[in-house]
Amino acid sequence: MFNKIVSVIALGAAALSPSLVFGADDARSSIHIEATIPNKQFHVQPRDPEFGKNEYMYYDPMTYRFTSLRHIYDVKNTDGSVHAYIENAFSTGAIYLSNGVDHVALRAVFNGVPLDNRPQEVVDDATSTPGTQAEMLIVVANSPTRPLSPGVYNADFTVIFDAVPGVAAL
Repeated sequence: MFNKIVSVIALGAAALSPSLVFGADDARSSIHIEATIPNKQFHVQPRDPEFGKNEYMYYDPMTYRFTSLRHIYDVKNTDGSVHAYIENAFSTGAIYLSNGVDHVALRAVFNGVPLDNRPQEVVDDATSTPGTQAEMLIVVANSPTRPLSPGVYNADFTVIFDAVPGVAAL
């Protein structure tokens, strides 16, 4: 009888406190899943969904030059052309890569069109209607002529793509 009571008490304690039965340590893994399904009529998406999150321009200390960044985008607007601009950019289109001491001017070029703070056509109506691919190129506007101060250089900017209705769509 005593063994039955002890067994019932042990079973009850185990049921009420599963962490004691399985151990006090645990490991967790948070997983965030996101999927973007483009609109059938308009989308501008980088081929690599990770593009733009942590890009790196390599610096050659012998020539004071940086490498450029290139990436392919899928572009489609069945109702017209696609225009683009850099949000909050200077009128020259310069984006500054800086460590807080030195500044290096960068330029963003989409489909061969240098971007600035004004919307301008980057893919015409005839090309964007069936869908196409376009290249985003980020380059140094003026290569430094002297060594740059050491440190981590950063630049953050946003390119806005607009669906512009064609003449027939108006």
